[in-house]
Amino acid sequence: DDDDEEELMRELERIKKERAQEAARKERETNEEAAAERDSAVLQGNPLLDPTRAGAGAGNRGSFAVKRRWDDDVVFKNQSREPKKEGRRFINDTVRNDFHRRFLSKYVQ
Repeated sequence: DDDDEEELMRELERIKKERAQEAARKERETNEEAAAERDSAVLQGNPLLDPTRAGAGAGNRGSFAVKRRWDDDVVFKNQSREPKKEGRRFINDTVRNDFHRRFLSKYVQ
């Protein structure tokens, strides 16, 4: 009678251990699936990391080529890059005008 009871208790412990292992395995699998789904969503959400959507707007599937800007062919593009040329200014005083200053700097000083 005691032997049967001990055998049943061992069997019960074995069954509990198997169920715990099965539950742990299922939880691990669901965590792995959730992580894979999350990574997939992150990769698909970012067009820079998703090579299938790269250049989809330009029609170039799978290409990471740089698109032309809309203002590449504009005529007046680089106006601010050139230094501003100082034009002649008109001063009604003959002692303070630009010609007189250049003359003094050249011949007097």
